Amino acid sequence: MPFQIIKPDQNWDFLGKRRLCLGVSVGLILLGLLALPFKGMKMGIDFAGGTEIQLRFDPESLVGEGVIRRAATKAGIENPTVVRFGSEGNEFLLKFHIENLSAFEIDPTNTSDEAELDLDSELKNTMVSGSAETRINLVRKIEKVITEEVARVSVERVEFVGPKVGAELRRSGLLALGVACLFILAYIAFRFSARFAPGAVLALIHDVLITGGLWVILGFEFDLRVLAALLAIIGYSLNDTIIVYDRVRENMELRTTYDLVDVLNRSVNQTLSRTLLTSLTTLLALTCMLILGGSVIRPFALAMTLGVVVGTFSSVYVAAPVLLFLENRRNSSEKTA
Repeated sequence: MPFQIIKPDQNWDFLGKRRLCLGVSVGLILLGLLALPFKGMKMGIDFAGGTEIQLRFDPESLVGEGVIRRAATKAGIENPTVVRFGSEGNEFLLKFHIENLSAFEIDPTNTSDEAELDLDSELKNTMVSGSAETRINLVRKIEKVITEEVARVSVERVEFVGPKVGAELRRSGLLALGVACLFILAYIAFRFSARFAPGAVLALIHDVLITGGLWVILGFEFDLRVLAALLAIIGYSLNDTIIVYDRVRENMELRTTYDLVDVLNRSVNQTLSRTLLTSLTTLLALTCMLILGGSVIRPFALAMTLGVVVGTFSSVYVAAPVLLFLENRRNSSEKTA
């Protein structure tokens, strides 16, 4: 006997609440769209371009994000972002975007040893750009100021993403989402029928729009981790929707004459226990990642948490009502013909 948290004979009227839930979904999507002109979409370094430096302090140094941020600002960096990195607590990621690097160009008349940063060749090779020397000087200045203001620090890694690369990543990310939806549309049409496909794709678009809108409202940055979470959400939500659709198809085949609303309600109720168990176990793992995963993985875990909740909602209140709408239109067209 499989474990179930919902009684097998439970018959809640989910479709009866479809208009109310549609209003909630539309409201959340509009709220996210309205937040764009006021709060803007904060792009991370991956998409907007910028520099990321991994800093390591001595284990005995008591260092926090605030003092590093103030030191970086004193070095000439505007609006730097500092997050703790690693499990030991003495490593940090310093992220920032600089429009003009001319302020950090090396003075050719300066022949002192201070004009060179003591970086190994591998680290220097990571700073690929037309102005690599300027970037080395920038890192040297940051390292010097942080050492003077905070504590002795060593630069472990430097990564630079140019504006063109960031724009290309944005285009590639949007293309990945679009291609995923197109292939899902084709798969659902092949696996079930063309009438099932629009509901599944609309549910996925619904999940991405609401998760993205909530991300904008919360004021978090979009980066590759969030994009990866959105792609994972698409797969998770599709899995839920396919389970519901498969049960809908089975129930349709069992009844030659049927009330479609009743069939959809029964199908959702019959798969509800499995849907909730899957969502709860996924949320349990994501909660552990949020609490124990650290700052680096936290954006992915938070975006996934929002997406799992929204995806569970859409499998019931978006995919099924869209199928009902299309089936009613098809039946009306057949009666008219």
